[in-house]
Amino acid sequence: MNTLKNKLGLYLVTDRSWADEKGLCQQVEASLKNGVTFLQLREKDLAKEKFLVLAKEMKNIAKDYQVPFVINDAVDIALACDADGVHIGQEDDDVVKTRERLGEGKILGVSVGTVDEAVKAVKEGADYLGVGAMFPTMTKDDASAIAFDTLRGICDAVDVPVVAIGGINSDNIKELKGGGICGVAVVSAILAKEDCGAAAEELRNKCDVLFSEVRDNE
Repeated sequence: MNTLKNKLGLYLVTDRSWADEKGLCQQVEASLKNGVTFLQLREKDLAKEKFLVLAKEMKNIAKDYQVPFVINDAVDIALACDADGVHIGQEDDDVVKTRERLGEGKILGVSVGTVDEAVKAVKEGADYLGVGAMFPTMTKDDASAIAFDTLRGICDAVDVPVVAIGGINSDNIKELKGGGICGVAVVSAILAKEDCGAAAEELRNKCDVLFSEVRDNE
């Protein structure tokens, strides 16, 4: 598990709405080249055939940079492209069913917002947890802010790696120090920037300073 913990420092979640003329794949590659350590492909409205084509392309990019690659929610796409795993939210299929479909050899991440949800998800097979939204975010209109004490409580209650997500950027990331997380998941903090590589490098440097003691312990 420490290997996974050390891979979750700077976690990029894709969003095509932020793609510039260079295209999402080029933005992602620039981000991985400059410090992103974990990649999640999130597609909510793409036809299955196009989704699979994009997933295979993203998987190859992630493989080139030796970065774990997971698919948001779609287990069938993850299995079809031989992704490293799946990430699901509370509104998606339950953890037990997802683990059964995915198999034991794959990574399973789960979004949680309370200690009870976190403990349940780990008991049912989650390998890591995403906690948020920590700050107001344009990416998910229905996301509600999670208190820092709740984040700390979740990290104390589980023995799997935890990343914070939601509205995190290079200015507010320092507010998460001491929360017990091993990294952060971001979307617009990288993909909305004109220079994704530079944004990734800046965030990676800050993650290394803020969370290295959590990732390297144990």
